[in-house]
Amino acid sequence: MSAPLPQSIHASLWLASQLARSTVRGLDTGFDALSKELPGQGWPTGALIDLLLPQPGVGELRLLGPALQSLSPRRIALVQTPHAPQAIGWRQIGVDAARLLSVRAATSADAAWAAEQILKSGSCAALLFWQRHMRKDSLRRLHLAAQTGSTLFVMLRPLSCAQDASPAPLRLSLAAAAGGIEVSFVKRRGPQRDTPLFISLPSLNLLHHAPVDRRTSAPAVVGSVSSELVG
Repeated sequence: MSAPLPQSIHASLWLASQLARSTVRGLDTGFDALSKELPGQGWPTGALIDLLLPQPGVGELRLLGPALQSLSPRRIALVQTPHAPQAIGWRQIGVDAARLLSVRAATSADAAWAAEQILKSGSCAALLFWQRHMRKDSLRRLHLAAQTGSTLFVMLRPLSCAQDASPAPLRLSLAAAAGGIEVSFVKRRGPQRDTPLFISLPSLNLLHHAPVDRRTSAPAVVGSVSSELVG
């Protein structure tokens, strides 16, 4: 008598040689080659995703662009962006800047608290959180908060954080490459992939647009953390 398949015992079990299956299909990445490498065939929602960067601006937002565009017209929260959000740039990746809610906090603890409240409230379809090293308990709290809803939750952190433990079921490191980006699989529910995956990304042309008013005020999101609607 053959042994039962792991997923028939529990949905969270899988064979090490296969990608894990999910009862909920992932959010389409917009890149077939990448989606095929992810459990659920897309970005997992209701979970922490770790994107590890050598520096901001290697193509991470263009990589996330198709998924963020598909969540329209719901809001996208940006917590602790390394630079002020630029409406023109977001428009280039197909995201209406009026959907963006930018949150700045005075301390890392305040930023983590704001992100946790956004996840628990379910008020935004996606949350992008730029942060450096975080305490393990803070990461666990954020992952647990994400599991209470279906928000696309992505943390963007330095590549050095790849050495740290994380509860994130999906951890990818990104590197700029000619014409696109290289994606390395640090952690996924499935077999190890030793070679990076090249993804061709659309180029951005930010030069031939009229100036726009990039900022308008918006009510505070939570507590004393100030926010602004970028549009």
